[in-house]
Amino acid sequence: MGIGSFIKKQFIDVLQWNEDTEGVLAWRFPMADQEIQNGGQLVVRESQVAVFVNEGQIADVFGPGTHTLTTRTLPLLTNLKNWDKLFDSPFKSDVYFFSTRVQTGRKWGTPQPITIRDKDFDMVRVRAFGMYSYRVTNARAFFTEISGTREVYTRDEVEDQLRGILMATMASSLGASQVPFLDMAANQALMAQQVKGDLTAAFARYGIALDEFNVASVSLPEELQAALDERISAGMKGGMSADKMAGFTKYQVASAIPLAAGNEGGLAGIGAGLGAGMTVGQVIGQTLGNTLAPQAAAPAEDSIEARLEKLKGLLDKGLISATDYDSSKAELLKKLIG
Repeated sequence: MGIGSFIKKQFIDVLQWNEDTEGVLAWRFPMADQEIQNGGQLVVRESQVAVFVNEGQIADVFGPGTHTLTTRTLPLLTNLKNWDKLFDSPFKSDVYFFSTRVQTGRKWGTPQPITIRDKDFDMVRVRAFGMYSYRVTNARAFFTEISGTREVYTRDEVEDQLRGILMATMASSLGASQVPFLDMAANQALMAQQVKGDLTAAFARYGIALDEFNVASVSLPEELQAALDERISAGMKGGMSADKMAGFTKYQVASAIPLAAGNEGGLAGIGAGLGAGMTVGQVIGQTLGNTLAPQAAAPAEDSIEARLEKLKGLLDKGLISATDYDSSKAELLKKLIG
């Protein structure tokens, strides 16, 4: 092998990234002791961005396509290198590739409850989890704020940072929204919409666009749920209004009924969980009457018939046991017949 061939091999003619490793968001082209050939080719694939960095300072940014590297296509690097005329020799520069593909199906959750101020319960601690997707849209900001000069920066590493941003933003946006917890629990899309707006702005600072964000579940910690039950049964000495107390009771009933079918004894244990001294029949009857029946006044017979129909619907769906259905039905029929 001649000296000319050896020297030629030290020059880089083509710079490209094949993205052969899953989950990598930023990758530095391995330069070693090599230099980039003047007039060399930079290949940037779809869903990629390439950035030239000179001594830690970002210079030129390239989108998808094949680019010939000259002073014309590298104006900022040319200025940093003080090339006042066309250069005709190889040069050194760090080249970073960034993946701009949408990272889908990413999970988020609250390992610890988030404390927020609530108009109904003053202060509550909320747990939630769901899914989100994102992508890198500003390579300059992403390089400056997050990835830096690392040779490889992965999706897992960036999500460790995003997790903290997500939790802080969620606590702030929910606390400022003035949306009661009961409404958030009943309408998770409302909660997702509220959080996504603030989260989009927080992510943008780091060159990341939030593509999708949803809430799969929102709940209270068990100990807080038990404390609220005890407070209600004690007569709410702290001063919850009758409307708020009724709303919380409705929420408990709505949460308890779907779980009853999977528990031994059906709805038999719901009354104790409510802590309000109601029988199962009274809970079902009052809840159906207050939350499912039309608000306009109706004849007593029609109201009871409607309750019976809804009660039968719960039985058909397997949400209550036959024993619960029979006892509640007997109580309603007794009121109907007198």
